[in-house]
Amino acid sequence: MKKLTRYRIYEMIPGTLTWATLIGALLLSFIAPLLAMYLIILFDLYWLLRVLYFVFYLFISWRRYRTDVAIDWHARLQSFSHLVMQHGDDRRSWQGYYHLIFLPTYKEPLEVLESTFEGLARTAYAHNKMIIVLAGEERDEQQFRKHAALLKKRYAQHFADFLVTVHPQDLPDEVPGKGSNLHWAGYEAQKLVDRMGISYAQVIVSAFDIDTVVHPQYFAYLTYRYMTHPNPTRSSFQPVALYNNNMWDSQALVRVASFGTTFWLMTELARPDRLFTFSSHSMSFQALVDIGFWEKRIVTEDSRIFLQCFLRYDGDYVVTPLYIPVSMHTVTVESRWRSLVNLYKQQRRWAWGVEHFPYMLHHFRHNHNIPWRKKIKYIWNLGEGMYSWATAPLLIFLLGQVPRLAVTPELESQILYQNAPAMLSILVNAAAVGILASAMVSLLLLPRRPEKKPTMVWLVMILQWALLPVTLVFFGSIPAIDAQTRLMIGKPLGFWVTEKKKKAAAIEHEAHIPA
Repeated sequence: MKKLTRYRIYEMIPGTLTWATLIGALLLSFIAPLLAMYLIILFDLYWLLRVLYFVFYLFISWRRYRTDVAIDWHARLQSFSHLVMQHGDDRRSWQGYYHLIFLPTYKEPLEVLESTFEGLARTAYAHNKMIIVLAGEERDEQQFRKHAALLKKRYAQHFADFLVTVHPQDLPDEVPGKGSNLHWAGYEAQKLVDRMGISYAQVIVSAFDIDTVVHPQYFAYLTYRYMTHPNPTRSSFQPVALYNNNMWDSQALVRVASFGTTFWLMTELARPDRLFTFSSHSMSFQALVDIGFWEKRIVTEDSRIFLQCFLRYDGDYVVTPLYIPVSMHTVTVESRWRSLVNLYKQQRRWAWGVEHFPYMLHHFRHNHNIPWRKKIKYIWNLGEGMYSWATAPLLIFLLGQVPRLAVTPELESQILYQNAPAMLSILVNAAAVGILASAMVSLLLLPRRPEKKPTMVWLVMILQWALLPVTLVFFGSIPAIDAQTRLMIGKPLGFWVTEKKKKAAAIEHEAHIPA
């Protein structure tokens, strides 16, 4: 009971800090408005520095992305393997490696699955070194079996093997969702790998969202990075997540939020020492077996898998950035309102990554082999990131205006009050450089414009960034506060499957490659 109580206290920390900040800022605005203005100016200055940090690392990532995505990695991989064998290196040729690709699905339309498999079939890589695991749910078994049979008939001949798994429903000690599905599929895949007699260290796993369309060079690039890594079984590999599959059919708020996620990830890729895995990613099968596969009781299994490995190897585990894209769907459906509701739910699910905060505090406390410096760094990075996600937009765009409403006539004569609006305006305008940078990079990452879209749509793609403050508040702060409050009061968030528009847009891979 003592451990449970301690863990509950850990769960309450993020939400308590967030609510204390927001309520405190509101009360302080009326109790001591001048002090509130001081703090708001200091916070806006801090946020300006954060924006400059964001822009700096975004452009570093963009330059690396532009360079790497233009390389013929399959040719480079072959040259590297040839050189290795010439010099008698004990590392095997790239042909000795297999790719085990997990595709968990639940009630996804066939068109979405087909676009994923078409992307796999078009990769510039030896398909006989790729093993597909299509992982369905018993809750949707009839439709899944039908889709799986069609896909297996159409694509199985392209790959070394095509495993179909069905995750039983209502298993004890599970949260229904992607994590529990992958947990089941992982053990089934292990049986297959054992039958094939392949060394676990020679198997590279990719766990993809079902709508993931890989770049044609993805597996060649991944294999090259894996083979040249000093210790590949102690690393995950994180690509750039783009939401380009149906970007042109999305509404402005959805596009801005989706690009925001991509840009956040790109800045993190430039700082791999603070990077967690996110969404679709890759790793060693040996590491996956060592940790007992994905956890089956959580929602955010994509980032938890990194922490599982980090703890298993006593902090000797990293994430290696891959500056190459995997493309997925935005949360766009036929109804505009439902698209916005889905966007909110998606952001709340990602914000539920705050569940890693108590997990780290609990396990770091019991693991004495991880250096304290590493522990503090990861706790700070996650905690500060979640705290800023929930509080910063509200403090900047809404609560920052409240002290001016509570100022007394005596305070109006003070120089600080008279200059405060101008100072805040300068800081906010300076921070707009982040909006400008986002608009520029977003245009470069857009897929090819469909012929049915008029040329003037490019202007919309620029002007839509004026909606960024709205997006940050209603699809940033509020869902993050929602997630942290649920964790604080002990109301867990169940797994929510992103609704996909049935008509999957054709993917123009060339659009991912900058001119």
